[in-house]
Amino acid sequence: MEMDDRKMKILQAIIDDYILTGVPVGSRTISKKYDMGLSSATIRNEMSDLEELGYLDQPHVSAGRIPSAKAYRLYVDSLMKTGRIRDDSLETVSRHFTGRVHQMEDVIDHAASVISALTRYTAVVLPPKGKQPRMQTVQLVPVSRDAALVVIVTDTGIVRDSTIRLPGDMDSDTLYAISRALTEELRGHTLAEACEILPGMIQRMRENEELLQGLYGFLNERKESPSRPHVAIGGTSNMLSYPEYSDVEKARTFLSLMETRDKLASIIAGDGEMAFTVRIGPETGVPEMVDCSIVTATYSTRSGQQGTIGVIGPTRMQYSRVMSILNIMGHQLTDLFSRGDETNE
Repeated sequence: MEMDDRKMKILQAIIDDYILTGVPVGSRTISKKYDMGLSSATIRNEMSDLEELGYLDQPHVSAGRIPSAKAYRLYVDSLMKTGRIRDDSLETVSRHFTGRVHQMEDVIDHAASVISALTRYTAVVLPPKGKQPRMQTVQLVPVSRDAALVVIVTDTGIVRDSTIRLPGDMDSDTLYAISRALTEELRGHTLAEACEILPGMIQRMRENEELLQGLYGFLNERKESPSRPHVAIGGTSNMLSYPEYSDVEKARTFLSLMETRDKLASIIAGDGEMAFTVRIGPETGVPEMVDCSIVTATYSTRSGQQGTIGVIGPTRMQYSRVMSILNIMGHQLTDLFSRGDETNE
């Protein structure tokens, strides 16, 4: 028995209908809703063949059929139509990512929130991986008589800022001169390396020891920890609105997984070198996610580091829409992180 065009059309109709309704699909539904010129009996026979081929499951004897993981894989690879999202959804993404680049954690938290709101699924965003960000500029901007804003721009285009205390009256010209000296010494170094360099600068610049000690404390608190990346999650409770997760035990298992962020990061990272990755049901390799699908995409920083954005949803998720949204968000994040240096040079 082979998959011919008629079986493919019927299977696509079943998947489209089930994604929309979440209700097992019967032959009469397909006959009435989709103009195929086929009788209900013919469709029923084809559905039996599709079940035998492993593309359909029948949860109950008297119920209609639902797509299997094998069916969704065929759908994503061959049957899915290219999706378009509404202009107001595009505006939502753009509106949230205009203006100055902020701390990386803020950006990816925001991205997870926007993705989950647009897809109505659970979103996970991972920061760029690989080598640690390297400092490009250090600026000390006076905000009061006894405080200055520290602005550090890295090669990922991320700005890290905080306020440190100033010793007595220190004018803007002095702060500018110190900023230049810091930039010359620390450019190209990671935050951890900067913490090793600063004690030597403190020894040479005794007249500014108090200020530099404050800067050292600021950097020491923010040294990157590559073993524990920040994992941003948005819309965890979204999954509970789908009938697949009306079962209390299944919902509890999913929510428990969302709390283990290290494990979640390893799951989402997956095959990070691919532009898009779609893992359906058992393909996730995670028993707790056997009824879920994971769609991921990548984004890049100016220095070539790659981060991952992902959506977790039921296997009947709207794959086309999800991929369109991730594509747009990936480009937005890449543009954002790429222009960071340009706007601060």
